[in-house]
Amino acid sequence: MIVVFGSINADLVFAVDALPRAGETVLCPDHQAAAGGKGLNQAVATVRAATDPTTSVQMVGRVGPDGFASLSLAALEDAGVGTEAITESALPTGCAAVIVDRVGENQITVASGANMDLPPEDLPEEWLGPETVLVLQMEVPPESNWAVARRAKARGARVVLNLAPANTVPAELIPSFDLVVFNEIEAEMLARARALDDAAGEDAARAITARYGVTTVVSLGSAGAAAFTPDEAWRCGALAIEPVDTVGAGDAFVAGLALGLEAGATLPAMLQRASIMGGLACLREGAAPAMPSAAEIEARLGDLPPAQPIPL
Repeated sequence: MIVVFGSINADLVFAVDALPRAGETVLCPDHQAAAGGKGLNQAVATVRAATDPTTSVQMVGRVGPDGFASLSLAALEDAGVGTEAITESALPTGCAAVIVDRVGENQITVASGANMDLPPEDLPEEWLGPETVLVLQMEVPPESNWAVARRAKARGARVVLNLAPANTVPAELIPSFDLVVFNEIEAEMLARARALDDAAGEDAARAITARYGVTTVVSLGSAGAAAFTPDEAWRCGALAIEPVDTVGAGDAFVAGLALGLEAGATLPAMLQRASIMGGLACLREGAAPAMPSAAEIEARLGDLPPAQPIPL
């Protein structure tokens, strides 16, 4: 079982020729409304990419008493994600304004709303055990994340932390995660918060692993991704694509890692498949709607060489 404890948003997507500069207004012909939020995106991506039809994916989150809630819940249910642990808040459903330019780069502003009302108690105790992979991101209260992480580890579950958006993590909790996933900037910010001041980019992930003994995975954009354990390190390239929209790439990448962890795959195999998923998510507009299917991923496995070992 994979349980995603995290954010649920409605995304309003605006396609523009060029991203606005400070103080600038840009026009576009229309917009699209779609379900989003890092938690929802990762849950949908996990279901779509699962090769085992018995894989159960459950979402734990909160929505508000509004129309955006219906949009988001429908997207989860249509994908096959379990929604029984999604509850209603008095706050509005989270909403993101997503601006995408003609080369696929984006700017995103998020109104958190009900996501910041998610308590750890909403995660059912019976979902936590050795067969569970719990996936966390940073669009809900950090205290709720830390509380459910401690509960999960106490019951033998495996925990993936996607440190996005960037935030700090209690030092004593870092070694307990099975995977910590971030981009270069997020890795750098955590390294600096933990007094690893000279660590930058990929080296920040390496330094966090060395300090805390935790497996880290850092996405490197078009350069691919790298992974570090106390004993080994791997690097994988990225698919050669012409991106349409990069908004959901990181969430697809995390979903691929979670599926690999649940299946007991090797780290290099996890890295290759997750990198393919991240690339394929850039080929369609939107976040959740762009998540690739298992068949699409299988068809591209031969297009990306396997991850290769690199020096620690």
